[in-house]
Amino acid sequence: MEKIIKSIYKEVEKRCKVETNAYGIGAWDHHIKLVYEIAIANCEKYNADCEIVALSALLHDIASVTNKEYEENHHAFGAEIAEDLLKKYKIEITKIEHIKKCILNHRGSKPNEKTTNEEVCVADADAMAHFFSIPSLLKMAYVNKNMDIDEGTLFVLNKLERSYNKLSDKGKKIVEDKYIAAKKILK
Repeated sequence: MEKIIKSIYKEVEKRCKVETNAYGIGAWDHHIKLVYEIAIANCEKYNADCEIVALSALLHDIASVTNKEYEENHHAFGAEIAEDLLKKYKIEITKIEHIKKCILNHRGSKPNEKTTNEEVCVADADAMAHFFSIPSLLKMAYVNKNMDIDEGTLFVLNKLERSYNKLSDKGKKIVEDKYIAAKKILK
């Protein structure tokens, strides 16, 4: 399975590097790779299957970097893309379905019930990534959204608050210090 994870890692990174990716390589460097690293680091804390978590974390935003038009429903499109990719590696259908469920339920803005440790681990890693990459949120506010200093600061504070509130209790404990520090710095 390690070979498959490495191959999927390279595939997602490659998709992030293509010119048609509206989010640029930053989607890889400051989010997807970070979500993957956080999820793997926390896998045992969540008593989760690390293979399922690794593949789900790598593929959770694959639809967004593949086609900007998929953004609003990237969780649903991402699950379909993941299924197509994983079938090529002859992964058991039960594992593919589990990975798809993690991808479908990773979004905090679409609050579906998470019934497995793997779903919680991946969803938490997705929200936690914001606390490990605050500069990317600042870039989004000031460069991408062209906000002034006060608007941008409020945007980032609100994004961090929403991300924190989406976390499981376990996830909140992991990033609580970073959340408190970020609020102090940004206020």
